[in-house]
Amino acid sequence: MIGELLDSRYKIIQALAAGGFGHTYIAEDTRIPGNPKCIVKHLKPASSDPNLLPTARRLFLSEAETLARLGNHDQIPRLLAYFEANQEFYLVQELIVGHTLREELTPGQKWHESDVISLLEGLLPVLRFIHQQDVIHRDIKPDNIIKREHDGKLVLIDFGAVKQLRSDLTTTSSQASVTVSIGTPGYMATEQSQGKPRPNSDIYALGMICIQALTGLPPEQIREDLNTGELLWQDDVSASRGLVGVLTKMVRYHFKDRYQTAAEVLHGLEQLAHPPTVPIAVAATTPQY
Repeated sequence: MIGELLDSRYKIIQALAAGGFGHTYIAEDTRIPGNPKCIVKHLKPASSDPNLLPTARRLFLSEAETLARLGNHDQIPRLLAYFEANQEFYLVQELIVGHTLREELTPGQKWHESDVISLLEGLLPVLRFIHQQDVIHRDIKPDNIIKREHDGKLVLIDFGAVKQLRSDLTTTSSQASVTVSIGTPGYMATEQSQGKPRPNSDIYALGMICIQALTGLPPEQIREDLNTGELLWQDDVSASRGLVGVLTKMVRYHFKDRYQTAAEVLHGLEQLAHPPTVPIAVAATTPQY
C-alpha cells in the first residue's frame, strides 16, 4: 500500500494502524501545493458477497455524511473526502498534529485537580455537540484524544462509527441478529459492552479517564464493589468533595444513575467554581430603650 496513489490524488506514505475494521494511513494530497498530509482510512466490507455491496455502500455513505457534519466542530477532524475503489471504501480526514493524552497519563503519577477540571472543560462541549447531532462516539479513551500542537486544544478522533460500519456489514452478511460491542475495555460502560451504547456511555468513558488521571491507576486496576458494580477509587485521590462527586456520578454503574447529558456535567462543574449562596438568617433583635 505504501507509495500507492488513491483516487488519483492521495499518495500513501506511512501505515498508522490496522484493525478488524480496516487500515489507517498517512497520505499526501498531491493536488494541493506543498502536498499537505492527511489521514486515509481504508474500510473493507466484512463479506465479499457482491449482493451486499449496495448495503455496504449505503452504510458507508451514511457514516461519511455523519463524519462530515461532525467536522464542523473545531475539536473534531474535518472529513476532506470519501470515495469507493474496487468495492472498498476510503475516508480522508484532516491530520491532527500533536500528541495523545496517553502520553500524559504516566502510571503512578497523579494529576492535580485543576488539570482534571481543565480536561473536562475541554472535552465536555465536544461531547455536547456530537450528542446534539445524535452521534455517540463509542470509543473515548486516551489514545483517541490528541492535544493539538499549535493551540493546545483537545481533539477527539477515531469515532466508533467507522468501526460500527464494519460491524453492521458483518451483521448484514450473516443475516442474523448479532450484538457487537464497539469500545475499549476499562473505558466502556456496561450497557455499551452489551452492544447498547447511550450518549452517557461517552460520559462514563470520559469520567474513567479523569479517574485514571487523579489516581495514577489504569482502569483495570480500579477496584469495584462486587455487590453493586460501583467503582471504589474515592479514597485513592486528593481532590475536593465536589469534583469527586461529579466524577462518581459520571461513572455510576447503571446509566440511569449517571448524568444524562454533557450539559448536566458542565453545570455540575460550574457549581464547583460558583457554589450557590445560602442566605444567612439574621436573628431579629429587640430594640433597647
